[in-house]
Amino acid sequence: MRLLIIEDNKQVVMALQRGLRSAYAIDVAYNGQDGLLQAMATSYDVILLDLTLPDMSGEDICRTLRAERRTMPIVIITAATEVVKKVTLLDMGADDFLTKPCSLEEIRARLRAVLRRSSQRLFNTLLVVEDLELDTAARTVTRQGQAIQLRRKEFDLLEYLMLNAGRTVTRPMIIEHVWDMNENLWTNAVDVHIKHLRDRVDKPFGKRLIRTVHGVGYKIETSEAKEAEVSHILN
Repeated sequence: MRLLIIEDNKQVVMALQRGLRSAYAIDVAYNGQDGLLQAMATSYDVILLDLTLPDMSGEDICRTLRAERRTMPIVIITAATEVVKKVTLLDMGADDFLTKPCSLEEIRARLRAVLRRSSQRLFNTLLVVEDLELDTAARTVTRQGQAIQLRRKEFDLLEYLMLNAGRTVTRPMIIEHVWDMNENLWTNAVDVHIKHLRDRVDKPFGKRLIRTVHGVGYKIETSEAKEAEVSHILN
């Protein structure tokens, strides 16, 4: 999952990065203009937006994104406590809000909640492909009932593949959703992580799920997709 934090307080940003980096690839903008440009240019899974920024308001950012038909969930951080203000935030397109001061536990829970609501695929935190199961909340993976230990990027990569089960995702798509924009990536980073993932998720279990689509990218194969492909060939 890729998260954009738009917040001008660097100490707050550092605290958020420490508290959320285990579950999200995080990009940061310290002012409204940069945040808006990043949000327009990149397909984020969720945005955490401070209402008070030095150059423009969080309200204007939210309204602009909705006017441009950007549908990613937006969680606003605000000092406002009045009911009227909160209603206004929701009416202008915010999916949820947090009232300062707020704990990291609440922030994590709010982000999980808007992600569940934003996609039917995430209504249940359990993703299942064949005999492979991934719990997005507990960040656990099992196959054939056996626990699989994955590093953070391996988990994020597998989660992205499973969210797009049956579809081919390109290397640029994977990088956009799994890695922070400021991370230094070596040329074959995606391929190396795919190999490590296969060593843990595929090889010990006798059936390969992670497939290479030559010249395009990768996908997790599903029985339904395979049957549809065979049917198309036969017909």
